[in-house]
Amino acid sequence: MFYWFMKTFVVAPVTNVLFRPWVKGLDNIPKEGAAILASNHLSVSDSVFLPVAVDRPVVFLAKMEYFTGKGLKGRLTAAFFRLSNQLPMDRSGGTASMNSLAAGEQALREGKLLGIYPEGTRSPDGRLHKGKVGVARLAIATGVPVIPIAMIGTDKVQPIGKTVPNIRRVGMIVGEPLDFSAYAGREEDRFAQREVTDKIMDAIMRLSGQEYVDEYAQKIKARAAHGHKRG
Repeated sequence: MFYWFMKTFVVAPVTNVLFRPWVKGLDNIPKEGAAILASNHLSVSDSVFLPVAVDRPVVFLAKMEYFTGKGLKGRLTAAFFRLSNQLPMDRSGGTASMNSLAAGEQALREGKLLGIYPEGTRSPDGRLHKGKVGVARLAIATGVPVIPIAMIGTDKVQPIGKTVPNIRRVGMIVGEPLDFSAYAGREEDRFAQREVTDKIMDAIMRLSGQEYVDEYAQKIKARAAHGHKRG
């Protein structure tokens, strides 16, 4: 109830007036039943613009760091993400990551829309990076359709490191549902996971027009941080 109230009477009116988001292909998101909304990730504000555009509630898997910040800013950020229907995603791998995916799988089995960023983190350079296979595990295990989505211009609204957003128009393109039912029963098959993930990333790339990089964004960020420290 609180989520609906905040979205309808607070977040959506402000977002629509200030950023005038345009949306193409919204009819590709089902009116009922579960689906995975797989999007590129250019800005922390992606998790605001996408739910505002969709009539139904969207549960997001968001990185754990958004929920564990310290100080007043950290507590406010954590509160915002929890109240905006988001679940913490542990990206450290192993059991922790599996438990995070289990929460997403449960949401899908309850018939909800699950938003996920296959890149695992925001793009550090505006390009589209190699997707992590968690999205494929969820899609194969549950049999729900995957809806590829491209966020357009959100990196200009709130670049990495910027707290106060720039006021400018943003867009969103929703692609046709992807059906991976042919992979049923293969959610533990690494080859199937990679194949499905790559198909999802290819669909997002075609919608967004981004250059694709066959490397994880986190690795690129780690190299940049290492080089900065050495410099």
